[in-house]
Amino acid sequence: MPTSPNVFIIESLRFEDEKAGYPEGHFISHILRLAGRQVRYFYIRTRKELEEILDQFEDSEFRYLHLSCHANKKGISLTLDDLSIDELAELLRPVIAKKRVFLSACKLATPELATALMKDSDCYSVIGPNKIIDVDESALFWASVYHIIFREDAQSMKRDALRACVSQAGSLFGLKMRYFSRSKTSKQGWDEVNLDV
Repeated sequence: MPTSPNVFIIESLRFEDEKAGYPEGHFISHILRLAGRQVRYFYIRTRKELEEILDQFEDSEFRYLHLSCHANKKGISLTLDDLSIDELAELLRPVIAKKRVFLSACKLATPELATALMKDSDCYSVIGPNKIIDVDESALFWASVYHIIFREDAQSMKRDALRACVSQAGSLFGLKMRYFSRSKTSKQGWDEVNLDV
């Protein structure tokens, strides 16, 4: 079934972040709407909600999944639940075939996550930080990436164009992202794309 080149954002923060008003994903959704893109934004607090919203993502046929949450190398933190990399991958793999996953989650973009998500799926790519990233920089970075990539091609994100865009935005904001792309020939199911353009 064909997918639409639009962004589906799922966000979950700590209670103190909610009080402080730091909904990064909400900000990004506004930028995308200003650019005339279709976007769906959902704020969740639990694993059960994540499961339900991922079903909606699958039904939406949106091509791009953006996750915004706290994380570390071992997994993610929702407001009320924690998920290991394996638990997260178990939920995501069934819904990310022929789609791209964008992570706004500190330290999460690791080879372990790439393997868990991509080894047994047809996910096109996983992009995100593998270090701590400030919420303001992350919001500006992702808004810039989406703006530039959609301005260049409203219908798709080609690997080389996405690589250049992520690299340039990373340089602008002083951020280093990791980009894992599907590979049918590598044992782990992915190759890491060199972002040093």
